[in-house]
Amino acid sequence: MPDTSPPLGRRYDIGGRRLMLHRSGTGGPTVVFLAGVGLMSLDYLNIHDRVAERTTSVLYDRAGNGWSDPAELPRTAAEVTDELRELLVTAAVPGPYLLVGHSLGGAYARHYGRRFPGDVAGLLLLDPFHENMAVRAPRQARDKLDQMLEQMRKQELAEPTEEQFQQSREQMTHHFRAWPETVREPLVERHLATWRTALQENQNLYDKVADEFRRAPDTPDVPLIVLSAMGHDVTQAQLWPEEQLRQIQEAKRALHEELAAESTRGEHRILGEAGHGWLHEEHPDAVLQAVNDLLHHAS
Repeated sequence: MPDTSPPLGRRYDIGGRRLMLHRSGTGGPTVVFLAGVGLMSLDYLNIHDRVAERTTSVLYDRAGNGWSDPAELPRTAAEVTDELRELLVTAAVPGPYLLVGHSLGGAYARHYGRRFPGDVAGLLLLDPFHENMAVRAPRQARDKLDQMLEQMRKQELAEPTEEQFQQSREQMTHHFRAWPETVREPLVERHLATWRTALQENQNLYDKVADEFRRAPDTPDVPLIVLSAMGHDVTQAQLWPEEQLRQIQEAKRALHEELAAESTRGEHRILGEAGHGWLHEEHPDAVLQAVNDLLHHAS
């Protein structure tokens, strides 16, 4: 049986399920990274290491993702945020927390702050998912999204061939070339082993979870920065025709502006050359500056 232990961090037992958590640095507020769909904890290792030079920084995998134990997917936002809160207590990670959430992780970070405002010192949302994105997107984009979600529900995507796996392995090995050698290969192999997770997490996102976000309490009035990635993204460009993608981007920009306005200490920043999937690698200095600004305002 292959070794599935994480190359960094350790797993903590949360109600009979083991969750991976890796921490570095000292001091507070503690920064906690929440990964986007299709990504996992150690995808954020490089920016985590830089944050850890300033304060305590934490990476973790939610259940069903990365090196944490499997879970039945999809899940509710309440389950995800309850689980994170219990993990931080069990691992004795001191609060309050500056939550740094990317994509769906950004929506989870905001939801955590709305449910547990006393735990949160600040929020940094990296091109976050918004519950009204599908509502505000152009009609053609909504139709295509419905088709993609239906395909996921029917699990029509076949298992990739060995040749396709090898091609993905080579591409990811190149992508992760800046990661430590001891992390690179396990990270690539974990992505290959868990490739269906992103599809499964998305299945209830635009109805059940989006409605959950709409019914949540107000965002706490804490220091808040929303970073919008408005540059070219390879994956997005493959999914959407150019004009639809432009309309989607403009809708996203407006929603992110509204997110920033949810706090009197909110700020919206545009990254004009960053793509959605890897903005923390394409523009790490902008992410680090936002973290530093929030740490300053939260202290």
